[in-house]
Order: sequence, then structure tokens, then C-alpha cells
Amino acid sequence: MDDMLEDGEEAGAEVLEWTVTADEAKARIDKYIADRLPEGISRSQVQQWISGGHVTVNEQPVKANRKLVEGEQVVVRVPDLSAVEIEPEDIPLNIVYEDADVIVVNKARGMVVHPAAGHSSGTLVNALMHHCTDLSGINGELRPGIVHRIDKDTSGLLMAAKNDKAHASLSAQLKDHTVTRKYIALVHGNIEHDHGTIDAPIGRASQNRKMFTVTDRNGKRAVTHFAVTERFGDFTVAELRLETGRTHQIRVHMKFIEHPLVGDPMYGRVRAKASFVKGQALHAAILGFEHPTTGEYMEFEAPIPEDMEQELHALRNR
Repeated sequence: MDDMLEDGEEAGAEVLEWTVTADEAKARIDKYIADRLPEGISRSQVQQWISGGHVTVNEQPVKANRKLVEGEQVVVRVPDLSAVEIEPEDIPLNIVYEDADVIVVNKARGMVVHPAAGHSSGTLVNALMHHCTDLSGINGELRPGIVHRIDKDTSGLLMAAKNDKAHASLSAQLKDHTVTRKYIALVHGNIEHDHGTIDAPIGRASQNRKMFTVTDRNGKRAVTHFAVTERFGDFTVAELRLETGRTHQIRVHMKFIEHPLVGDPMYGRVRAKASFVKGQALHAAILGFEHPTTGEYMEFEAPIPEDMEQELHALRNR
């Protein structure tokens, strides 16, 4: 994904293509596809797509138990969710700022940003559609107003555009790396340096296409700056500033330097669970950008959520 759509699940209405490698040969087509799709899309959902004719191998329809052969071309035409399915929902929003151009919300942990195949309700978009009558349409009916995103289990600040002019301005700022995005994270281990920069390319992991990894093979440049704010010996609190915005960037980079996020179910340490945080201990704390109309620089800050505060309180008082 590019900088405008970071750190989250991909939407439907896409055409996905893969070439089967030698290591992937003999895999069942339904499992092969499911392993390459974002969280929230089940194997049974993939099987429905196959039976509905949305999946082809070498341009031919297949059955769900079809075994793949090296070199075959797999194409998935993800069924679009109709506009009727994306309904406004009266879901409480923590609105930090709002005017005629932009709305900034403090997203709760556990909320998906926008609908995708497999889940069309309960998302931030459903909530925004209920609250706002004027969201930009640049990203289509599944992602109205969405300029960037954060993971389901990451809390914190996120901006949405209320018209296409504002959307274009905010997207350009993200592309030019002028948006301020600072996160607070609790990670495993003692980060020895007080501050530093992780400059390591990120791409999809070859063994599990739902995951990302540091790789020179088809990886895109990714830069994360960090500053240690508190140490507990076997845990560290760090402020992380995104220069780029690759999918799962902070989670992948912290794993890469051997300080994975506490509670991260995908990139964290096996069997190492947080006491209070359900998901990765990561919070988008500061968001700053130039207002799309006035040009004024605006910066917002959201305190860490209660579950992270409880986690830190326990560490400080152990």
C-alpha cells in the first residue's frame, strides 16, 4: 500500500494476481488465497468466491480443493460490496476536531477503519456516514473520506476528508511526508539508544501474505524515527514518528530491531501476552497537518487509552 492508505485491511473491489512459486506448489487454492488476504476474510469466504466464479487459475474457473502447480497464474476478482450494504450506523465517535473540510477522530482499539469483504458494518466509515452527510468520494463508496488508516487494534488519531478538495490536499501532504504522525508504543526489551532511525524497506512476507517483513525483494522504502521516553529494564516506552506510512510499518520495524510491540498478535513474541491491552500496545498520539483551506498548521494530541495506561501503571509499580 502507499502512504495514503497505511496500516490496515485492504478493501474489496480489487483484482488480485499471483504467480505460484515452487514452494507454493501443491497448496489448495482456497488456502493459498486465504493466506494472502487481510485479517477478517475467512477461508470459507474465499470458497464462496471460488464457487461464485470470482477465482481463476490460468484464466479457468476452479474448485476449492484444486491443487496448484508451479508457474500457474491465480487471479481473484474480489466482489464489490454494494452501496446498499454500507449503511450509516449510530456508533459513538470521539471527535477531536471538525469543520467543513476535515474531521479528526480518536479511534478506539478494536474498530476497523473501513468496510471490506467479510465485514461491512461496525467500522469507522459506518460511524462517519451517520455523523457526516458530506464525506469525500475519492476513495469510492467503501472508503468515503478515508485518507489514511491505522490498524484495527491500534488506537488513536485519524483524519478524514469531508470534500474532494480537502482529500486531495491531505493526500498530497501524506505523499510529501509533511504530515506529523507520532505514536506511543510499549515494546519488549531495553532499547539501548535514546533515539534513532530505522530505515529498512518493507514488503509482503513470502510465507504468509497477510504479514509484512523487512525485505530488499520488492520492498518499499520505510523510515521510522524513535525516541525512548521510559525504560523498565525488560520493557521500553518509545515515541515513534512515521516518515513513510507502509502497512504495519511500526510493528514490522520494531520486530526487525528485536523490540516487538507488547501484545502484538502477528509480530509479537509467542506466548508473551499483555496484561491489559488486547492487541498491540500502540497508540497514534499526535497528528499534525496543514488545513486544506486556510493553510494553517494544526496539531492534535490524544492521551493514551486506559488499557495502555493500566499496563504502564503495572510496570511502574511492580
